[in-house]
Amino acid sequence: MSTATTAKRAIDDNALRIPSAFDDMAVRDIATSLKSVLADVFALFLKTKNFHWHMSGPHFRDYHLLLDEQGDQLFAMTDPIAERGRKIGGSTLKSIGEIGRLQRLEDNDQPFVEPLAALAELRDDNLRLAAGLREAHAVCEKYRDVATTGLLEVWIDEAERRAWFLSEITRDRPSNR
Repeated sequence: MSTATTAKRAIDDNALRIPSAFDDMAVRDIATSLKSVLADVFALFLKTKNFHWHMSGPHFRDYHLLLDEQGDQLFAMTDPIAERGRKIGGSTLKSIGEIGRLQRLEDNDQPFVEPLAALAELRDDNLRLAAGLREAHAVCEKYRDVATTGLLEVWIDEAERRAWFLSEITRDRPSNR
């Protein structure tokens, strides 16, 4: 990296610096963890909306409305996650490319996914998101960031609720005879 590039990066980093109760290592670790969570939330939001937009079949209305509700819940998380990273003095996501580099959930670009398979995939992704939220919670606990841990606890509960609903819909049941 050239001296000019290094100097510009230092100016850019300082331009967004805000006072924080956390030391530089805590800010870095917490903000990095929140960026990963945010990338996963955006990936899951888009996948949920994809399946919502491309749903079909006899339970279309119920599934369509459920996924719309779940998508709204996921999108509602994005701003608080990003702003929490900024409040502590860190940075947050800046582009779709950064989301792609950081997301831990897989995309699904298939032209059509059977409804129950789509719901099962979302169930599993919500459980993976809950695991990622727990990892972020552990990082925040390490630095005694109680404000972020409190938010994460609510989002863990919401992810588990989404997974629960999707689990009940996709549960194998003996046929009614």
